[in-house]
Amino acid sequence: MGVDRRRAALFPALLPTLLAACSMAPDYHPPETATPAAFKEVAGWTAARPMDAAPRGAWWEAFGDPVLNDLETRAERASPTLAAALARYDQARATARVEASGLVPTISAGADASRRRVSGNRFQGNGNAITYDDYAAGGAVDYEIDLWGRIRNSVAAARADAQASEADLASARLSLQASVADAYARLRGLDAQAALLRQTVEAFERAYQLTATRRSGGIASGMDVNRAKTALSNARAQISAVANERAATEHEIAALVGILASDFTIAPQDALPQMPAIPSGTPSELLQRRPDIAAAERRVLAANARIGVAKAAYFPSLTLGLTGGWETTHGDLLRSPNSFWGLGPLSALATLFDGGRRKGQVRFSRAEYEELAALYRDTVLTAFRQTEDAIAANRHLATQSADQRDAAEAAERTSRIAFSRYRDGASDYLEVVTAQTDALDARRALIAVDTSRLRASIALIKAMGGPAGG
Repeated sequence: MGVDRRRAALFPALLPTLLAACSMAPDYHPPETATPAAFKEVAGWTAARPMDAAPRGAWWEAFGDPVLNDLETRAERASPTLAAALARYDQARATARVEASGLVPTISAGADASRRRVSGNRFQGNGNAITYDDYAAGGAVDYEIDLWGRIRNSVAAARADAQASEADLASARLSLQASVADAYARLRGLDAQAALLRQTVEAFERAYQLTATRRSGGIASGMDVNRAKTALSNARAQISAVANERAATEHEIAALVGILASDFTIAPQDALPQMPAIPSGTPSELLQRRPDIAAAERRVLAANARIGVAKAAYFPSLTLGLTGGWETTHGDLLRSPNSFWGLGPLSALATLFDGGRRKGQVRFSRAEYEELAALYRDTVLTAFRQTEDAIAANRHLATQSADQRDAAEAAERTSRIAFSRYRDGASDYLEVVTAQTDALDARRALIAVDTSRLRASIALIKAMGGPAGG
């Protein structure tokens, strides 16, 4: 019997907690998207599980270039783009903390002291004025009982937004790293072209001097001299064009690492960075690793929770208050006879008519959910397209590079043969110019293809959300 009475006494205290389990938010399931079992553009990648917060490591070290390593480190420290993304994440975390404060009671405390004089001619007074001291100290507790899940859904939405912002930060960091690496690959490609053109200019100068000598000896024609001069001047002009493009690329890198272009220089380097191993992965890993996909999904979760917040507005809010403390006009304040307390008010507030505002808010929340779900599916589709593009580019560019290397070597042999024939008087200089131009174009094309391969490998790492197994 005593146990039953205790259970009966506990029920009113547990009732608010039981009611607080209610939630107006729909059951949440991530939007469904089609996921292939394997990537079309490469064999052997099969379906595998969110790793968007997994460390991606210093993936750029696979290029084996200490200058690139230093640039990536400097970009991490000083990039204003990354600093802005970090500030947005801090804002989202602070907002989530503000919303979470609604889950616990608000506690306040205060004290006051005063000296008062009461009129002797007050109602029911005896004609004598009274002067007295009044001291009080106490506190109050206010708590909104979350009957319909409004507060909890607000907290869930804010936390999901904070997680989305964290994923945005990871996405900004990966994008910055990839942008630095991509610009650096282009810079080194331009360096390689400049080195090739300098070598070509030296060769063309020797050829020009030879034709000029032959012309003075009556062996070569003025047309041969002009053709040699044209080839030489064209090569020199291309050096200036490459130098201009390199300067712009160097300035781009300066902005990425947060340094004034006027104070930033990268020493030329003739060789391209080494080609990294292509990262492996699976379609499901793409959904788990890409931070932009994670951010889009968590915004859908936040929108789902906000539907619950909007629907909870149809129901009354219930607030419970508790006050207590000590008050006296004389003697020690903190004595038992001076204490007071009060439970309540237990207030309920419900909106009876609002001209359709709540209905409109629910509709707005549902529409926001549908929009973000559609954007999530679009993000997934874009991610798969970018990954397939990058895989295809890596595969086809590898084949193109091998063929272009063969073409460059053959053109170089043809150029040497043509020059020997001309020197021996077996052909005119047109054959030499044609062969030299073809050789230069083939070697420049090889540098461009190898640069594109480097950029495609960077694009694949970015598309995969970082190297698998980061």
